Amino acid sequence: MKLNQIRDNKGARKQSMRVARGVSSGKGRTGGRGFKGQKARTGVRLNGFEGGQMPVYRRLPKRGFNNIFRLSFAEINLDTIQKAIDAKVLDASKEINGVSLMEAGLIKNVKDGVRLLGNGTLTSKAIIRVAGATKSAQAAVEKVGGELILEPKKETVLVKGQKTSKKEPAKKAVSKKAK
Repeated sequence: MKLNQIRDNKGARKQSMRVARGVSSGKGRTGGRGFKGQKARTGVRLNGFEGGQMPVYRRLPKRGFNNIFRLSFAEINLDTIQKAIDAKVLDASKEINGVSLMEAGLIKNVKDGVRLLGNGTLTSKAIIRVAGATKSAQAAVEKVGGELILEPKKETVLVKGQKTSKKEPAKKAVSKKAK
């Protein structure tokens, strides 16, 4: 066998039908689009259009809202941390935090902090600093003799024009009586 003799198996690559390339091709003339109308033309976008009937996305009511202050956490399980310690990707003698987890390739980014989940078991004693943890994760870390440090959640940054939650005492208006 030589390089110039290498071929795909028969039928491994099927050529796509070339539409609108002559009557004898089998998909000529209208090219499988039917006659006239909007759909026969080029550049048509009819997603969600129901022929003038009120479309489903307008028939159904709006629901919920998007909280712009919602915190997004990077989640990690105990067994993932243990596997990384066993593989010597993480050092259990040093503090394990969001940056060390990111450098080890266990999480993509820290986001608003790391949340420790209790899936799996932890056998190595370690100091773990995270933004949040489940009760089972806390129990598992403390059971092995490790330490779990919970960082306070980041304070929400006020948007321009937003009022603070603290209520200021109302100023009493002093009226001057004309004499």
